[in-house]
Amino acid sequence: MFIAIDIGNTHTVIGIYKKDKLLIGCRLTSTLQRTVDELFEHVHSLLIEIGINTKKIEGIGISSVVPKLTIVYAAMAKKYFRQEPMIVSTELNLGINILYDNPKSLGADRICNAIAGYSKYGGPLIIIDFGTATTYDVIASNGDYLGGVIAPGIETSAISLHKRTAKLPRLAVEKLHLPATVIGTNTISSMQAGILWGAIDEMTGMVNRIQKETHKHRSKKATVIATGGFSTFVAEQTRIIQHVEPTLVLDGVRLIYDRVKSKRK
Repeated sequence: MFIAIDIGNTHTVIGIYKKDKLLIGCRLTSTLQRTVDELFEHVHSLLIEIGINTKKIEGIGISSVVPKLTIVYAAMAKKYFRQEPMIVSTELNLGINILYDNPKSLGADRICNAIAGYSKYGGPLIIIDFGTATTYDVIASNGDYLGGVIAPGIETSAISLHKRTAKLPRLAVEKLHLPATVIGTNTISSMQAGILWGAIDEMTGMVNRIQKETHKHRSKKATVIATGGFSTFVAEQTRIIQHVEPTLVLDGVRLIYDRVKSKRK
């Protein structure tokens, strides 16, 4: 039994695995006000729901882009599970070659996406993560991490429009929906068209640019995978995305943990 934790800027996702099967998960807001005890209550409720005792947990892994929250979740693992959690970083034996100028600057979530995506589909790959930022990660046929793109996420764009203008309202992410026409006849529909159709068209254009730029380095077209909060929604609007993998980061945390554990034996 293994607990995988994906700490993002907006949300944190917790998953409980039995070997390679995700049994249950939950999604929390990534607020810095959460305490160690509060976090354990969320994890414990998941364990109770599937009838698992805390003593059955053999490992805990954390992918995080929020250092302050990493400390709190690590403290929870030590206090309640008596375990030192594995923190995903380039200091670990990852089994991939990261061709970033400074590999240490690559986010843990993007490392996990690359490893999990390549493990499931092979390469070449383009992995799009629709989170606080929309990231594009490019993986070669041999599994090398070639680099990628970082753009504002859908919710980030909506918040920015509101904060940077005097009269435009803030659109709640749960109320965002694709208008029937691109040309809006009121402020809300105009904003929704701009935010959502803009994100879809940006994604389409970016994938085409990446495919064109990397075509000379490979013999086949890259498989396109989407993950993150808006992945299912965007995938329904385009044929460019071939697979949707909502738990890709969690899967990556588990795979990295298994690799690190096996190397220690």
